[in-house]
Parts: sequence; C-alpha cells; structure tokens
Amino acid sequence: MQEIQPVIQLDKVRFGWEGKPLLDIQHWQVEKGQRVFLYGPSGSGKSTLLNLLSGILKPQQGKISLLGQDITALSAGKRDRFRARHIGMIFQQFNLLPYLSVRENIELAWKFGSNGERDQGFLAHMLERLELHEALLARRASNLSVGQQQRVAVARALLNKPEIIIADEPTSALDSDLRDQFLHLLLGCVEETKATVVFVSHDKTLKDYFDIHQDLRALSVIEETA
Repeated sequence: MQEIQPVIQLDKVRFGWEGKPLLDIQHWQVEKGQRVFLYGPSGSGKSTLLNLLSGILKPQQGKISLLGQDITALSAGKRDRFRARHIGMIFQQFNLLPYLSVRENIELAWKFGSNGERDQGFLAHMLERLELHEALLARRASNLSVGQQQRVAVARALLNKPEIIIADEPTSALDSDLRDQFLHLLLGCVEETKATVVFVSHDKTLKDYFDIHQDLRALSVIEETA
C-alpha cells in the first residue's frame, strides 16, 4: 500500500536575517485537508515562515516539501510557477491591483497559474458563492469596500483550485463583525475545494475556527547563545 505524503513537510529548516537566527524547525507536517492556525507575537517569524512555505524565500538549511515536491531544490522561476499553480495566497492588505477591475484582479490567477486551463463554470460558481455580481465585476478595485475586497481576494486565491491556501494576517485590520464574516466565507469556500489551510495571526481568539492550533514559538526553538 502506497504511503500518503503529507501536504506540507519541513525537516531541519533554519532561516535568519543578517546572521541572527529567526526560525529553527526540526520537523513539522500538515496533512491533506487540515486547517492549521499558527500564532505568535510580532517578530516571531510568522510571515517569514509563510514566505518559506510559498517559495518566496529559500531556507538557509533544511528541506521543505509541498505535495511531495522538494521546493528547496527548485530554481526561483520554478518555485514561482509551483506557487502560482498550487498555492492560493491571501494577504493582510489583500494586494489587489487598484487600477484593474474586479474581474481582471480575479483572473490574474489564471494568467500566472492555470497552465492554459480556464474553468469558466467554477469561476461562475465562485462569483455567485461570494456574491460578486456582474455589476461589481467591472468596478475598479480602488472603488471597493473592505468587505468587497475580502471577497475578491478569496475568489482570486481559489480560482485555480489550489491544494494549499496560505493566509497572512488577513483579518488584522478588520473589526470583529467583518473578521468573523471573512472567516466563515473563506473556510466555507475552502470546504468546497478541499484545500489545506495555513492561517497565521497574532490574534489567538481566532483559533476555534481551526482544527490545529500551533504556537510558532514552540514549533521553532532558537537556542540562546552566550
């Protein structure tokens, strides 16, 4: 019987800035379909870890495997292509291009990660699911409310049906009502695509939305040196 590979696996991963160690993770893995909540204070390495997972950064030591692929062995260009196809990214400020329309912002995911395949039926389903109606699709992203930006960011992240969703503090600037609305929306959509989620925040009150809660300071143990 073939052994099932974890979706995410880190082994002996080390990373630091200017000679100062920031992350030292001996082993960590995430299974298919799990919803993982990573928390820790500012400066604990949360965003750095997500940049390592997405291949934006490369560890100085160790190995990161996603979907059975050792991404640390890939060139920067191949890591970019892997990320565009297999990872949906949601950022703190949503990172929409203000001069593009809602539709153009969403379809950027196709441009960079679809391998020529464009599932128009899935796009139509997501637009309906996220209440992004036809009249809104032509509006420039700079003219959207925060709630509308949320929904566009989710649609873009899910458009290629990526196996992994990575969310970097996307609720930090939201009030409690918008925060809860966003989480229900995101996790409801992810349930449809069966993606694995790694969600990072300093706000521990969000942990009940997730299957697994992990304090990054316990996961990454930096030895003090004299």
